[in-house]
Amino acid sequence: MGMTMTEKILAAHAGLESVKAGQLIMADLDMVLGNDITSPVAINEFKKYGFKEVFDKEKVSLVMDHFVPNKDIKAAQQTKQCRCFASECSIKNYYDVGDMGIEHALLPEKGLVGPGDVVIGADSHTCTYGALGAFSTGVGSTDMAAGMATGKAWFKVPGAIRFNLTGKLGRCCSGKDVILHIISQIGVDGALYKSMEFGGEGLAGLTMDDRLCMANMAIEAGAKNGIFEVDDVTLAYCEGRVKRPIKVYKPDEDAEYDQIINIDLSAIQPTVACPHLPENGRNASELGDVRIDQCVIGSCTNGRLSDMETAAEIFRDRHVAKGVRCIIIPATQSIYLECVKKGYMEIFINAGCVVSTPTCGPCLGGYMGILAEDEVAIATTNRNFVGRMGHVTSKIYLSSPATAAASAVKGYICDPREL
Repeated sequence: MGMTMTEKILAAHAGLESVKAGQLIMADLDMVLGNDITSPVAINEFKKYGFKEVFDKEKVSLVMDHFVPNKDIKAAQQTKQCRCFASECSIKNYYDVGDMGIEHALLPEKGLVGPGDVVIGADSHTCTYGALGAFSTGVGSTDMAAGMATGKAWFKVPGAIRFNLTGKLGRCCSGKDVILHIISQIGVDGALYKSMEFGGEGLAGLTMDDRLCMANMAIEAGAKNGIFEVDDVTLAYCEGRVKRPIKVYKPDEDAEYDQIINIDLSAIQPTVACPHLPENGRNASELGDVRIDQCVIGSCTNGRLSDMETAAEIFRDRHVAKGVRCIIIPATQSIYLECVKKGYMEIFINAGCVVSTPTCGPCLGGYMGILAEDEVAIATTNRNFVGRMGHVTSKIYLSSPATAAASAVKGYICDPREL
């Protein structure tokens, strides 16, 4: 029996000819990632066991993004600990105020992850890098500590679900609508400890930003990882970014999948996940008059340049509805600068939006947009759990940037094709 993409990558990094679902292996790591919340715990464990140096100064990345610029003393102390550790260990890829970005947008942009890699990160949305044809997954801070020290990690090889994509997305639809649709079909545990593997003729019509968004939310279906077949779109994105040889792994024709699901992209409509789970997907056109208090466009899911462009086109010559607060968060400094150059910032400000420096901020209810009692938000983030963005009685609706921006203009959740 042949192997899936994930099985091939894990086998290669474990020094084995083949692996199968359920097998326990130890694999070499190409990148270990932490942020300002998870890294301090890992650093404490690292030092507790007497380690003095990381396994490779270029294969550890520490990105200060959740509470940066620091929101309070505790956040400042955590960031200081990371900053000092990076200096002590001469970690090359340390990113702080002025050159940071939201980690899962920053690492692909910098070329620090690429096809065929094995990546772990002490953040659940580390699965994002599967968009590039890598095996990447979130781990706990103790596993991060072990990874920094040894360059290795234990894995149980996951089974796989194959998603065959056909057709092309219609107007005002993007990868966010696709992944919300998929999660609504299979549920938040529909891919529990599985590899969500995407391929098919429809793949060619998805941009890299679409793929990064979709892989990012694989964890919202319970998946161990999400991964896309490497094609010309992937290679074009990696050209000039990834400075080392890359290895492309394709699934065998006789690879074994637990399930095969066909997705017709042309049938996808602008989709919204209603409170309080990402699986509660409905077509935006069916929601009726759901009034909103806040709109957030950003995050590691939808803070990329194409997302900013989509929002800018909708806000051009329009204004945010009275009573709605709209927060725009470009995911990296580079994206922020491009927004300035392209005139998006002027459009956002004229439309009545506020623009933040890169941060995870409101997505996890950290800062920069906390919800009050009974308030309703539409957000391009990835989770809408109870109390996720603030008060336990607040409500979060997840959507694409197009749907979020259109809803901010209307004052209620709407199908962006209505504008």
